[in-house]
Order: sequence, then C-alpha cells, then structure tokens
Amino acid sequence: MLAKKTSKNQVTLPKKILKEIPDTDYFDVSLREGSVVLRPVTVAEHGSRLASIRKKIRDLGIKSSDIGQAIQWARERGRRQR
Repeated sequence: MLAKKTSKNQVTLPKKILKEIPDTDYFDVSLREGSVVLRPVTVAEHGSRLASIRKKIRDLGIKSSDIGQAIQWARERGRRQR
C-alpha cells in the first residue's frame, strides 16, 4: 500500500491497515533495517497498570509469600547459570 508524507511530515495510515490493529491513538516509531516500524501503544493513567496487575494477582490467589519464593528461586537459578 502507498502512503504519502505531507509537507508537515504527516502520514495517513490506510483504513485497511487500521482495521488490523487495536484501536489506538499513539504509536511507538522505530527504524529497523531501513524500514519504519509502528507499534500501537496504549497510554494508561498513572498507576492503573500496577492496579490491574495487583488485581490479577489477587484474583489468581497468589500470596506475597508465593511472590517472595518465586523471586528467591529466580535469583538462585540465575546464580547457578553464571
């Protein structure tokens, strides 16, 4: 598909492409091997992502002690692999 850059360095994305990606207003833009890569980004209110993670942990029944044990296990495993 063809897209044209305007005099203000703006590019309109084709509707066919936009139908295939999540509804978003922001994109992470990078350059990879000479190609422009756009990745949809969700902008969330400060602290809301952490709150959703805590809710998921609570819903799964994971306790603080479980998390502590998982961290300890990962650290010990990392030391063994060095």
